[in-house]
Amino acid sequence: MKDPAYPPPPPDINQRIADRLRALRGERGLSLDVLAKKSDVSRSMISLIERGETSPTAVVLDKLACGLGVTLASLFEAPRPDASPLVRQAEQLQWTDPQSGYTRRNISPPHFRSPLQIVQIDFPAGATVTYEAGRREVGIQQQVWMLAGCMEVIVDGNEHRLLAGDCLAMRENQHIVYRNTSALAARYAVVVNTGFLTS
Repeated sequence: MKDPAYPPPPPDINQRIADRLRALRGERGLSLDVLAKKSDVSRSMISLIERGETSPTAVVLDKLACGLGVTLASLFEAPRPDASPLVRQAEQLQWTDPQSGYTRRNISPPHFRSPLQIVQIDFPAGATVTYEAGRREVGIQQQVWMLAGCMEVIVDGNEHRLLAGDCLAMRENQHIVYRNTSALAARYAVVVNTGFLTS
């Protein structure tokens, strides 16, 4: 049962991702073939995403973010000079991974340039998401803060069991597995340092 305080994502979420991906690729002067090679995502899949014809998984979006040299959160919105430093809860962008069912909410003000990004994740019972070791030369620093429930986070083979209130620091360019083996959903926040990225 969905929490009524968290409305469903806007119907144009795939189009927002499509537009942003196409813009980032254009800014970097990357062809579909080059981005496919850099991200290890097929050219046809990138083309489908850019046309808004498929709902990409979190793992695919993470690979594309690595290939573009940006964070996953930045695939949902572009920075703007006139952006407000304040965002109300009802205005925070929400997206659900079609594969694992996890829901991510961008907590940070949209379009506002900042060296920090905060994302909240609602992770279903039994869900697992695996991120391959990133292709970035420098690992993005991030911290996972458990807000409710429990979860295992495996970083380069080292397993950490997180309970509510626990916090784990790591770099994003490692092999990371998020796993909820409990019978209850988990909720956690991710704080990401994006200071060295340009977009």
